[in-house]
Amino acid sequence: MKPIIKSFLFSALILFTTESTIAQNMSVKMTQKNDPKWWKEAVVYQIYTRSFKDSDGDGVGDLKGIISKLDYVKSLGIDAVWLNPIYTSPNDDNGYDISNYREIMKDFGTMEDFDLLLKEMHKRGIKLVMDLVVNHSSDEHEWFKQSRSSRDNKYRDYYHWWPAEKGKPPYRWSFFDVNSDAWKYDGQTNSYYLHYFSQKQPDLNWENPKVRYEVYDMMKFWLDKGIDGFRMDAFQFASKDTTWPELPKGYEKNIIKYYGVGPHLHEYLQEMNREIFSKYDIMTVAEGAGSSPEDAMQFVDPDRKELNMAYHFESVDIGKHLKDFGLVKYKEIFSRYDEAFKDKGWLSIFLANHDQPRMVSKFGNDTTEFREISSKMLSTFVMTMRGTPYYYYGDELGMVNIRFNSIDDYHDVDTRNKYIGLKNKGGDLNGFLEGQKQTSRENGRTPFQWDDTQNAGFTSGKPWLKVNPNYKTINVEAQEKDPNSVLNYFRKLVQLRKKEPTLVYGNYTLLDKENPNVYAYTRELNGKKLLVLLNFTDKNSPYKIGIPVAKSKIILDNYPNTKQLNNSMLRPYEAIVLELKK
Repeated sequence: MKPIIKSFLFSALILFTTESTIAQNMSVKMTQKNDPKWWKEAVVYQIYTRSFKDSDGDGVGDLKGIISKLDYVKSLGIDAVWLNPIYTSPNDDNGYDISNYREIMKDFGTMEDFDLLLKEMHKRGIKLVMDLVVNHSSDEHEWFKQSRSSRDNKYRDYYHWWPAEKGKPPYRWSFFDVNSDAWKYDGQTNSYYLHYFSQKQPDLNWENPKVRYEVYDMMKFWLDKGIDGFRMDAFQFASKDTTWPELPKGYEKNIIKYYGVGPHLHEYLQEMNREIFSKYDIMTVAEGAGSSPEDAMQFVDPDRKELNMAYHFESVDIGKHLKDFGLVKYKEIFSRYDEAFKDKGWLSIFLANHDQPRMVSKFGNDTTEFREISSKMLSTFVMTMRGTPYYYYGDELGMVNIRFNSIDDYHDVDTRNKYIGLKNKGGDLNGFLEGQKQTSRENGRTPFQWDDTQNAGFTSGKPWLKVNPNYKTINVEAQEKDPNSVLNYFRKLVQLRKKEPTLVYGNYTLLDKENPNVYAYTRELNGKKLLVLLNFTDKNSPYKIGIPVAKSKIILDNYPNTKQLNNSMLRPYEAIVLELKK
């Protein structure tokens, strides 16, 4: 063989080997970090059915109402809808107390309506994720009716019972109970039952395998209908330490640590994965994922075969308003979670849901002057962070807190029971109501604002919850006509995320860490680098990022007609996304 040919073949072998090694390395990285999945690339839109659209004039949103507005939902560009519970329920906690897991609540329609909704969503390329509430049931569920009927009933061990002859059960704090005691005495069998939430929400006993397999069978019922996933409500509390140890004083201030992620929770999830999840291509996420990124990873590490997405609360449990918490601390939360999940696992990104006040009222500025621009800035944040974005209905319009003045305006069991408990103790009721104007869950549950007709076009009857009076100016119809509206800016953001895989899978790097006003970061993938700059204040705010940006391309700015980036200053609530030159 001639030397030149030998040299060529040797070089080709080296090149082939090198490319093979690179390909293998890229494959490993892709598998661990950027393994493409539909639920990673999806934008999830949460619909609170009761408040979205009423089709029959009874004042309550329903499934036919959602069907009538699916073209609007599709126009947002979203990929999946998460529905709050629509199962049969006496509505002590707005559907989170379920009395029949295989029926549709009459207020919302029928199973035929559900089947049509699912068909019409799939026809439009929209996936459906359902809420799964199985830490507890309603006390009107047949299981509990049987369980409380006698101590030897076959359903007795479906719930946690404590016989009164053993004395009072060990104190446990309740989220919604007036007296803050999670053990409720039931005279029928001279026993106490456990309820971490309302008295009408007795906790299921997941120690009992019969309970678990009843739940798995119910999940299969819905998945075989064709739904695309579950968001599991309060499931971090499903496993209890049934030795009922005495807990330290003040433990309710760190409730996840003492109540959540019990001794067998991960065993239950792994069993659930084997029995159900592994057999379907679905999205699975549990509400709450421990008290740290390390806890959260336990739920979604692919090697553990549990869930595929973590949904934690640290980013929303910050008090009344972000400005009181501080942006530097806020950046630290997101950066800490991103660092923990940079190589495996997956996160959800959100600023609002049905248990939170309105996004712009908590994290932005809902005054007339800054509502629109700060709402756009917050949407930019949600859509440019790594993780699956969850977006709450109405936030695409910049809907704000309603701020009720009277307890009579509230329906929420949490607010009403806290008010009663405070009243019984002679507490400051006016101060409590003033605080609820900013923090109450009811702020995020007011009817969707479709137009400027009576009741914002939500219903022809009396709405179950008051409509925000600002619907005359904040509504879909008005914003459809304005190319610079909050709604149309949201649509641009969704499209940007869809065409830029860098925003889905790219590395996240925090910049200007100690800046108290500006959140700056880059997203980088396959040599492409995007810079995101967000001003979280109503002042012109300087920033120092140490990156040359003079020749960078502006991809999106929430101020219209922006031609050039100011190299050192952002305008009030400005959000800008740039593609950096190599």
